[in-house]
Amino acid sequence: MNFVSASQVGQLEMTATNSNHFNSGKVSSQRDKMVSNTDMIESTVRPETTSFDQVLLKAFDEVNSYQQASSGMAEKIITDPDSVDVHDVTTAMAKASLSLSLTSTVLDRLVKGWNEITTTR
Repeated sequence: MNFVSASQVGQLEMTATNSNHFNSGKVSSQRDKMVSNTDMIESTVRPETTSFDQVLLKAFDEVNSYQQASSGMAEKIITDPDSVDVHDVTTAMAKASLSLSLTSTVLDRLVKGWNEITTTR
């Protein structure tokens, strides 16, 4: 029976069975994931210089790009069905729909919160 020491576990790599499912075809080691998570936590703790309205505008632009990509793919599947996979069109439409409903929910809550702040009781 072969045993793997704890120091060797962090250096193991797994090869993906289908390279289309992963960016590089390899899954990074656990230690690399822990380092990237630490970097992500540190970057979220640092104060940002962007204002609230810039964050909202960036989010709206992203939602708009999802909507445009969805409608572009829908047009492509109508005009040239062989050039686009139906699964990609369905995914793009679902992503656009979800982002729009999430944006609507966030806006509703923002307006509700603003109304509660501004009303005097």
